[in-house]
Amino acid sequence: MSSGGFLKELQVIGEKLLLKLQRLPKADPVEIVSFCVILLFIATVLVLMVIACSCCCYSCCSCAGRPDHRRRKIQVRPVAN
Repeated sequence: MSSGGFLKELQVIGEKLLLKLQRLPKADPVEIVSFCVILLFIATVLVLMVIACSCCCYSCCSCAGRPDHRRRKIQVRPVAN
C-alpha cells in the first residue's frame, strides 16, 4: 500500500469516527456503552504497549545509567569442601 493510499484510509477512518461521535448524543444507551467499551479497549492496549516498550527499553538500553546485568556472563565454580 502506498503512502497516499494509507493516508486516504486514515482520513476515511477519521471521518467515520467523527461522524460516529457526532451521532453519539442521539444514540441508544446500548450503542453508547458499546462505543465506550471499544474506546476503552483501544486505550488500554495502547497504554500497555507504551508501558511494555518503555520497560523493555529501560532494561535493555541501560537508560538507568547502569550496565545491563543480563549480558554479563557469570562463571560458576564448584564449592570447595
